[in-house]
Amino acid sequence: MHRSRDHKIIAGVCGGIAEKMGVRPSLIRILFVLSCILPGPQFIVYILMWIFIPKAKKSYY
Repeated sequence: MHRSRDHKIIAGVCGGIAEKMGVRPSLIRILFVLSCILPGPQFIVYILMWIFIPKAKKSYY
């Protein structure tokens, strides 16, 4: 698991999840925003993922 360098808006967390799952990053972002309607620690989990998941390595090609 890594944070995306190419598909990022804030920190690349949703882009990294999308790359891992093989889906479009916009789908993950929409699902995250919709999940914020429900009670729960979504923003805290996002911030923790931002802190603890490493950024993807640069590709040189």
